[in-house]
Amino acid sequence: MKPKNNHGFKRVIRATGFSIQGFKAAFRDEAAFRQELVLAAIMLPIALLIDVSILERLMLILGVFLVLIVELLNSAIEAVVDRFGGEIHPLSGQAKDIASAAVFLSLLFCGICWVVIIGPLIW
Repeated sequence: MKPKNNHGFKRVIRATGFSIQGFKAAFRDEAAFRQELVLAAIMLPIALLIDVSILERLMLILGVFLVLIVELLNSAIEAVVDRFGGEIHPLSGQAKDIASAAVFLSLLFCGICWVVIIGPLIW
């Protein structure tokens, strides 16, 4: 049921609260999200401090955020699949596998960006 005053600034405040709840749940319940958050805490300052162009810096930062976003979506998919069925079903496994593949691709994208941009600075 929708709240009566779910428009304008009140809607933004409520949506922000729901987002904070989502971050807390992911941090509490998802080890992969916590691990990726630790990596982000290391990688984002590096991206801000190294001497690269603004577009390269943006690619480094966006790669890290992409991993976190896709991991949140993966966790949401897993939660929904787990909620709607205790029995083993091929489509449940397929949904989880596809979401996991999306996380893998985001990690690969992030890794490639970092290697291509930072690699020449190191070697």
